[in-house]
Amino acid sequence: MTQAVQRTDKDLQTLISDELLFTPDLDAARIEVSVKEGVVNLAGDVGTLPERHAAKRAAMRLWGVKSVIDGIVVRIPRSSGTEDGEIAKKATQLLDWAVDVPSATVKADVDNHVITLSGTVAWAYQRDAAERAVTYLNGLAGIRNDISLSQGGGVTVMKPAVEKAIARNAQLRTQAITIDLKDHELTLHGTVRSFADRRGAEHAAWSAAGVTSVRNDLRVTP
Repeated sequence: MTQAVQRTDKDLQTLISDELLFTPDLDAARIEVSVKEGVVNLAGDVGTLPERHAAKRAAMRLWGVKSVIDGIVVRIPRSSGTEDGEIAKKATQLLDWAVDVPSATVKADVDNHVITLSGTVAWAYQRDAAERAVTYLNGLAGIRNDISLSQGGGVTVMKPAVEKAIARNAQLRTQAITIDLKDHELTLHGTVRSFADRRGAEHAAWSAAGVTSVRNDLRVTP
């Protein structure tokens, strides 16, 4: 069933606040929500990085949200084991143990409780896996993912394969999505109905062999 409900900024602000309170893996008491023309601004602070991610996902779930500006700050605990050196040591161990991160390909550096991941992997899912592996470390305030992608010069991106992958997704209005391809860089244009659709189209693009860059210019138009 197609949802055609038009929500005002005030409606969205109330609904997002309710959704944050309803989200079990998040303490929403210190998060502030404001909305202007469908653009959501989240502010305040939380105790962990996963809580910050959960807050953004909660806002993105709401129909009528066009984009989310994440201004939430993670409070840094002053407990043993949360120093930069300890975080870096634990991050390196977690990357070594992660089965979906190729061995000895990713390095973790920590500065002021922010991890910078660097190195080269073949697939976007491996880059995402590296970030996921370190997300739940205690004392972590942020992650900068600088991992690059390379599948070798002999791999050619097949534009029809990406178009078919997007077309297979029943949730996407594929006629509203177009693809531009330049070498190994792919750009998505058009409109989608929700952030879930936007992420679904981008996921399909990243799954194509040879893609090393995806620019998602899809606009959310509920």
